[in-house]
Amino acid sequence: MRESLSLLELNIMVRDAIDASLPDLFWVEAEIAEIRENRGHCYVELVQKDERGNTPVAKASAKCWRNTWALVRNNFERITGQGMAAGMKVLLQVYAQFHESYGFSWIIADADPVYTMGDMARRRRDIIEKLKEYGVLNLNKELAMPLFAQHIAVVSSATAAGYGDFCNQLSENPYGFNFHTRLFPAVMQGEKVEESVISALDAINAEAQDFDCVVIIRGGGAASDLSGFDTLALAENVANFPLPVITGIGHERDETVLDMVAHTALKTPTAVAAYLIDNLKQVADALAAAERFAADSSRRVLTSAAAYVDKLSLRLPVMARMGCSLRQAALQMLTEKINSAAGMAIRNGQHRLAAATVGIESSVLRHRQSMTHRLDMLAQRVKASDPYSLMSKGYSLTLHNGKAVRSVEQLNEGDEIVTMLADGRLKSRIEQKSQ
Repeated sequence: MRESLSLLELNIMVRDAIDASLPDLFWVEAEIAEIRENRGHCYVELVQKDERGNTPVAKASAKCWRNTWALVRNNFERITGQGMAAGMKVLLQVYAQFHESYGFSWIIADADPVYTMGDMARRRRDIIEKLKEYGVLNLNKELAMPLFAQHIAVVSSATAAGYGDFCNQLSENPYGFNFHTRLFPAVMQGEKVEESVISALDAINAEAQDFDCVVIIRGGGAASDLSGFDTLALAENVANFPLPVITGIGHERDETVLDMVAHTALKTPTAVAAYLIDNLKQVADALAAAERFAADSSRRVLTSAAAYVDKLSLRLPVMARMGCSLRQAALQMLTEKINSAAGMAIRNGQHRLAAATVGIESSVLRHRQSMTHRLDMLAQRVKASDPYSLMSKGYSLTLHNGKAVRSVEQLNEGDEIVTMLADGRLKSRIEQKSQ
């Protein structure tokens, strides 16, 4: 009979060996692949990826017990303004632990939020640089806000208090303006923010002709929930959107990448509502001023005509000697002049008011035509970048194991490759390679 150990005995030996050989705390850099809380404890899956291929080269499980996690989490969120989330790079202080029943795990003792802040800032800088490189960072800002922005597409959570405050402020505005809002529901916190908001924007884009602008609002919530608005895909979508996009998603000290590319960035949903009301108030004030000018001009003409009549009436005793018929003829002529002058003044005022209205409508039409042309130009740029369009000109794409081949160094003799042409695919095997 061979001498044997029970599984418990073997695991206890492993535990003792790990405790003896790894007694220290270690600081480790890693990326969070998955994170969850259960009964106050935190469970994390850590990963390290190949910088060139983004392929995982190391994985590990880590835990942070309830008492430690409360302190680590609060300190991390206080300094970074965000909670730990999947995809975030972190610097953790850990020690090794092997339990005979549950196996091996790294136990988290602390986290360095400054390290993560540096990585977050770098990622934001990279996103902003890419938006500048693509030439879209200020594209939405170049759109003109419609003069009569009353049909509003709203991207928000249906149950958010901020959404209710926004709608109430619009409907109860002191000027009696009529606003028409339509909600496109979206998740406004957590990992699904990007996907959900882009889906809502796609739905709005399909009916863009029915709206004057888009409002993205988020009432309440922690600053740590803002990370979903710092993504390249969402920023590109908003930057290229055909309607002005107004945001009200942050707090006083926070500015997301989404705020940077939006037409107008405000801090709260109520601030967005005030902006829309003020925009319409300015247009109403301009129209009222034009109306007052027309009315004042008419009154001035009538007053001048009345003064002229008064002046003539003082000369009537002298004119009486010229005979009754002459006086009647002169009076008739003056009366006709007064009526003609008053009518002309009124018509001039009406013409100015009509011209102002036509000018506003013409400006709105020209702007819409300009934006339509811009959209056509962007569509042409997208079409010109279509890889299948390049293939139709004689170019091809070579794939090895589903990845594009950019250098002969990636291939070895005997490898199978797939060549994509405009009208189909070819499969080949490498017999010889040279440089």
